[in-house]
Amino acid sequence: MRYYIADLHFYHRTLNEHMDCRGFASVEDMNAYMIEQWNKKVNKNDEVVILGDFCWGNAQQTQEILEQLKGRLYLIVGNHDRFLEDKKFDASRFVWIKHYAELNENRRKVVLSHYPIACYNGQYRKDENGNPKTYMLHGHIHKTQDQALIDSFEEFVKNQTHVSIGGEIENIPCHFINCFCMYSDYQPMTLDEWLEIDKKRKNKEL
Repeated sequence: MRYYIADLHFYHRTLNEHMDCRGFASVEDMNAYMIEQWNKKVNKNDEVVILGDFCWGNAQQTQEILEQLKGRLYLIVGNHDRFLEDKKFDASRFVWIKHYAELNENRRKVVLSHYPIACYNGQYRKDENGNPKTYMLHGHIHKTQDQALIDSFEEFVKNQTHVSIGGEIENIPCHFINCFCMYSDYQPMTLDEWLEIDKKRKNKEL
């Protein structure tokens, strides 16, 4: 099984108390809860792609967190992953560390970046039933005004038209999925689970 998650921000005290207002009594409580939630979902051989901003701690603190998490881990680099700059950090817990990646996901493609990409590769591709074949998975924006801006941009693009390869006029596909950890109660989720979470969020069911 392959899961995705973004912006966990282990050890980020200020973010807990202010920007995200996560509500934990301490950063230690936040760390413990996120580890517990992760390990409830993920098994030893599952893959987890972290879409950036994994940990605000130093190399040793990050190492200690990684040792407690199940799964085979992959990291898309975020702007707050400063532990990567420390020469003492042992990156062997990650299968790979990249700034950008594209993966196949059950005959679909996921474009992976910490930051949402406005015009992502494969955006116009659909399957034989007219369903999207490519999704843009990202993090970075948390649950902020930027989320509303991305939602508005996505809706705007979907209302535009273009001429398809077959010569038909059709609406432009556009599918951003913000894998922000608070949307999933700090659990990594599959692509299909994130699609359902995103649908519920946009319908204001979350």
